[in-house]
Amino acid sequence: MTRPITAGVDGSEESLAALAWAGREAERRRLPLRVVHAWRFEVHDAFDLGDRDAQQQLVRDAAAEALRDFTERHPDLKVTTDVVEDSAARALAAAAADAEMLVLGSRGRGALIGFLLGSVGRQVIAEAVRPVVLVRAGDEPAAEAAGREVVVGQHGTPEDSAEALRFAFETAAARGATVRAVRAWTLPPVFGYSPGSLKLLDEAGGLEPYEAKGLADALRPWRERFPDVPVVEQVEMGSAGQVLLSVAGRAQLVVVGRRARRTAVGARIGSVAHGVLHHADCPVAVVPPA
Repeated sequence: MTRPITAGVDGSEESLAALAWAGREAERRRLPLRVVHAWRFEVHDAFDLGDRDAQQQLVRDAAAEALRDFTERHPDLKVTTDVVEDSAARALAAAAADAEMLVLGSRGRGALIGFLLGSVGRQVIAEAVRPVVLVRAGDEPAAEAAGREVVVGQHGTPEDSAEALRFAFETAAARGATVRAVRAWTLPPVFGYSPGSLKLLDEAGGLEPYEAKGLADALRPWRERFPDVPVVEQVEMGSAGQVLLSVAGRAQLVVVGRRARRTAVGARIGSVAHGVLHHADCPVAVVPPA
């Protein structure tokens, strides 16, 4: 089954930037584009918005207006539009399940807006079973054509980061870009060492060579699968979020894995993904585990 690239659009400047990004990516990957507008029927005492049918027509008209210029710029792209009467979080999480990726707008450097207001954003990213890409207002295709890298964070075993690496390599292959794979490491507490880990560290020649080997092992299957994609391996001491943000300025896309978990106050997506989403200027892809 061919999955579309899906863009969530709510009329904001950020969501229109996401729509443009999704359109370019759909053309590169030769995939259809699906545009989703979520809405809920509301009754206001202060002013009359009409009945359910009238409100739905208003949303459809707004959707058509948002797409008018877009379809003129992408005449050969297959585009479908769905107006879904549901909460934004449920509609977008469901849309992601049937998509190659879900693309949404984001303000960054502060609270997420549009579809990503408060708990909605956390819920969509935490529950989506496919990658979610966040795009800033004002995002332009120039960065994609300027030779900037696709930066991806790698951690743990090869299996831990397999889906994030897959997404990064597929994206770089479609764009003719270089992958910069980043593995950050910190000194563990002394009591965290086991006899087995000490033996492995000794065999590797120390902590940094040990981490470099971990990165090389994780990249090996993807280098073999995508032999034409140039790869830069970076192993650096520091927190993963800070190291990724230090190289985000040279990136056209940053790819991070997701460590979603539920708590009493809602969904959490992990500190690394959270920090990169709020502070990176370029688009950010959050990729769930398999």
